[in-house]
Amino acid sequence: MGDCEHLIVTTTADPKPLTPEGCQECLERGTRWVHLRKCLECGHIGCCDSSPGKHATEHYKETGHPVIRSFEPGEGWRWCFVDERLGQDLF
Repeated sequence: MGDCEHLIVTTTADPKPLTPEGCQECLERGTRWVHLRKCLECGHIGCCDSSPGKHATEHYKETGHPVIRSFEPGEGWRWCFVDERLGQDLF
C-alpha cells in the first residue's frame, strides 16, 4: 500500500476555519455535535460521524474535498475520505 497523495498534498494546508465557533450546518439548524472536523481545502467546519448530522462527511460527498483534520484542541490527525487513510499533522 503506497502513500496517500491527498494526505501528502495537504501536509501544510491550514485554511482559515469558516465557522470557528462550531459546525456550520449545526449552527444554522440549531443542532448539536460531538466532535468537529475542518476541511483542509476550504476551511469548512463540520461535525464528525458520531454526531447526528455527520456534516464533515456530507461536505466531502457534496464537494469532493478529500482531506479533513480534527478541529479538537490537542488533536493533530488528518483523514482522507478517498483512500480511507489516517495521517498526522506536521503543524
